[in-house]
Amino acid sequence: MTRILSLILCFGFVAACDSGGGDVLQAHTDGAADPDGGDGSQDDPDTNPIDSDGELPPGTEFPAAENAIFRTEPFTEEGNGYVRAVRFDSENNTFFVEGLGFDSSQPDGQEYARSNPDTPPGTSFALFEAPAFFPDSLTGTRIPQFEHRALYGQSDSGETEFAIVRTGAYVQYGFGGFIYQRNGGVVLPEEGQATYAGDYAAIRDFDGRGGLEYATGDARLDIDFSGFRGNCNSPECDNAVRGRISGRRVFDTEGNDISNQYVTAINEEYGGNQIGLPNIVFRIGPGVADINGEVTGEAFSTVSANEGQAFEVYEEGRYYAILSGNHAANPGGEIVGVVVVENPDPRVEGIMVRETGGFIVVRD
Repeated sequence: MTRILSLILCFGFVAACDSGGGDVLQAHTDGAADPDGGDGSQDDPDTNPIDSDGELPPGTEFPAAENAIFRTEPFTEEGNGYVRAVRFDSENNTFFVEGLGFDSSQPDGQEYARSNPDTPPGTSFALFEAPAFFPDSLTGTRIPQFEHRALYGQSDSGETEFAIVRTGAYVQYGFGGFIYQRNGGVVLPEEGQATYAGDYAAIRDFDGRGGLEYATGDARLDIDFSGFRGNCNSPECDNAVRGRISGRRVFDTEGNDISNQYVTAINEEYGGNQIGLPNIVFRIGPGVADINGEVTGEAFSTVSANEGQAFEVYEEGRYYAILSGNHAANPGGEIVGVVVVENPDPRVEGIMVRETGGFIVVRD
């Protein structure tokens, strides 16, 4: 039986203007709370969204710990957040993406197929690419399509998943987006610590040139539940979160490992002795988590400079994550998230590179 997994079903966007993140997209109705009453309603103070220092991306308008939650890349007219829906057909091993131009997959169009390579090396995630041509609706003449690649990840339990779509067809970053979600609720402990580990993979696009690259790594998250207790404006913001993406490698879209030339360019640019790609780490502090199991904060990396005597900030951006399952009992739950960081490309002056990666980690 064909299993078609829908991450987002039929939601639209409106002009962002000065509205908050939750107003950019209409509410997701599958698993989201009812705004007129019941769990997660505006009238229920125990399940309202948490007002913390972290700004959540658009998505589920009335999140609650007991419900499914999805989030998407914030919409900008420059091209972010244009992925409106994705669908994975596991029987045919195809992928549908809605919201992008010249990728052939508008409703009733041709779906993305598995690319070559079909997985980021060393991970269990899946890579897809849009068809190179699409027929004219009347004449059948083949119309060239833009380069689009999709990265999809799902946990073994099926409770968490993410999708990232980027294009290498524009001089700027171009149109794309990401979606991450959990398909059930979460139970969080009141105290104690936990550590989680898993895979990380990313699509890299550029501002200043076309083309795409892939990246992989190992993801680890540590949580000190109520670690900042007594030092927050509200009791919900006191969880401390530490994250690290290590062992990173960079590949071209044909699967060739180009990590060494990238590291060489970093050392030439900064005068350091970097051995491998720098680790991406999460900035630690209060106010990054809420009682619904959502986490967001700053991410960055540093490189050795001045012959290894100093360190400079290299990549900067944000991370977004959702906890799923019971984290107060074995097997301990899981976490899905997305990391977006940018930096000047050390190989070509005047080019910016953006790495958009997804991770799924489980109790280690």
